[in-house]
Amino acid sequence: MIRNQLRRFLVRQGQKISLWLGIVLILSVGLIHACDAPDSFRDAVYKGWLFYLNGAGAIVAAVGILRRKPWGWNLGFVIAACSFVGYVASRTVGLPFIAAEPDAWLEPLGVASLVTEGLFVVLFVGTRCLFKK
Repeated sequence: MIRNQLRRFLVRQGQKISLWLGIVLILSVGLIHACDAPDSFRDAVYKGWLFYLNGAGAIVAAVGILRRKPWGWNLGFVIAACSFVGYVASRTVGLPFIAAEPDAWLEPLGVASLVTEGLFVVLFVGTRCLFKK
């Protein structure tokens, strides 16, 4: 009896922590991209707009996560995963109309972005495995 109550309590607390951590991480991803968007227009106009869309999408995803909607987590996953892949591509093979930047792997905003995106993806996968109904 007590063991089941403790388990339910820990699951509820884990879900609350995951929810707020997910919100903070996806908003961080969006904020990093929104802050870097003005400079990204110099590389290519589409890159600047994608960075602003990343920020707006992150806000929408955070609202969905806050309302406990699965689409919020799914949108956040798509944003974080695509941003991660885009960063790696921009440093290795380049993006359309933008040459690869192999020397830019350790830009501070880029590293912060990779860390937050990676953590969000890990949290997304973890919550799907631990808290599935």
